[in-house]
Amino acid sequence: MSTQKIIEIARAAMAADAAHDFSHCLRVLANARKIAASEGGDLEVLTAAAFLHDIANLPKNHPESHLSSERSAERAEQILKGMGFDSDKLTKAKDAILCHSYSRGLTPQTLEGKIFQDADRLDGIGAIGVARTYTVGGATHRPLYSTEDPFLDHGRTPNDKDNTLDHFFVKLFKVGEKMQTSSGRRLARERTERMRRFVEELRDEVGEESALLATLTKSATDSVN
Repeated sequence: MSTQKIIEIARAAMAADAAHDFSHCLRVLANARKIAASEGGDLEVLTAAAFLHDIANLPKNHPESHLSSERSAERAEQILKGMGFDSDKLTKAKDAILCHSYSRGLTPQTLEGKIFQDADRLDGIGAIGVARTYTVGGATHRPLYSTEDPFLDHGRTPNDKDNTLDHFFVKLFKVGEKMQTSSGRRLARERTERMRRFVEELRDEVGEESALLATLTKSATDSVN
């Protein structure tokens, strides 16, 4: 396998999406290598999957975004076949790419697929997860948070189509529960704690907004009356 050729293909295909760019590929590969150091797995397969898993990715707000992993698996197969990739390794790479998507909810059938799913999901949580989440939120024009009960203290149902902060409650705090490997679960716990600290820091900075708005609204109403 020509890693350099795959790198060139990934760079060219992923430049337009800041949340799924070439740096994302490198971070996922680093995660995969870290997990594989404890769990085993074919590093050549994991490398190919890391650089090609989002090769045909669609934006999150695209009506067919749920098909991104299938499109990427098909495109990766074409690329790897053209490079003479071994058939057994190709099967493992396709399993990893097809099953990496959180929204599809697929269970990998190979060790490499399990490692890779964990590696990709790790890049969606922690400090980098916070950055990527708000990058996607900005691209889709979602508010940073809901001004009405932003931290769900009073029973509001979270809706991450409405604002970005709710994505932590809808998905990100739950990602670690679905890790496939013991190494992935350990790393996910660490990253989940980082996200929880971020949300608490955010609460400290914006938590009085709703009360302030209510006070100002009441003052304005009283002055009119």
